[in-house]
Amino acid sequence: MNVFLFPGQGSQKAGMARALLQKSDDARAAFDLAREVLGYDLAQLCDDGPEDKLTNTLHAQPALLVTGVCYANAARERGLSPDMAAGHSLGEYAALVAAGALDLEAALRLVKRRAELMADAPKGTMAALIGLPDAELDAVLQNAGGEGLVVAANYNSPGQVVVSGEESGVAAAMREAKSRGAKMAIALPVSGAFHSPLMSQASEEMAILIDAAPFRDAQIPIYQNTTAQAATNADDLRAALKKQMTGAVRWTETIQNMLAAGATDFAELGPGKVLAGLVKRIDKNANTETAESWEA
Repeated sequence: MNVFLFPGQGSQKAGMARALLQKSDDARAAFDLAREVLGYDLAQLCDDGPEDKLTNTLHAQPALLVTGVCYANAARERGLSPDMAAGHSLGEYAALVAAGALDLEAALRLVKRRAELMADAPKGTMAALIGLPDAELDAVLQNAGGEGLVVAANYNSPGQVVVSGEESGVAAAMREAKSRGAKMAIALPVSGAFHSPLMSQASEEMAILIDAAPFRDAQIPIYQNTTAQAATNADDLRAALKKQMTGAVRWTETIQNMLAAGATDFAELGPGKVLAGLVKRIDKNANTETAESWEA
């Protein structure tokens, strides 16, 4: 069974839509729509950068959404038909479009506002804890929490967790993780504490917008970040998405549940190969491919 996976913020890079824009009328139409919704030339930004502008949350999120949707269309043109889909954090919006639960314009309007709210949220930070025994995570968070808010934000693969929160709490978690055997504790180059309670106010506004958006039942199961479970019903998709900005991305469980449901082949539809790598760490026998490899 085929799976479409969509990466989240951090995978963006200048030139990431170049091949799509050169080869596909559908891609050019999608980026024309983005120009109308966003009010600036997203195609030019994805193609030429500059990198620092593309990396800005305000631009990176819509750029990855549109690029992911275009890669999904390209995958179908190559004969790949998805049986299920998932997206990592922001990537969940591209999964919703690819599965027919939202049209691209509605998703763009949601992501545009999501990016604005996240950019304006209280400042915080995130860090990746690598090689930390899973059994130690709760103790790390409990001990570090006395110095500042810190929570688990992304369960990416066994032994790789991202934490999020106030700078003091995240710094304490990094120290605590190293003392408990983590191989690495790496501060991430982000301006906000994504997937943490610091996103609560932004999440409340997004919930109103999500309720008003024209969701449909999905044509294929979407495994959602906050539940790690499959859903197709429009109301269920809405309910889980509304919790996403403050809830953890349960990626390890998501891939494990897909494998248990019969998934065999995973295609990462976006720039880079982060998700393909995580899938391999979760199950070394899974078949993976990346959209970028099609352009080689």
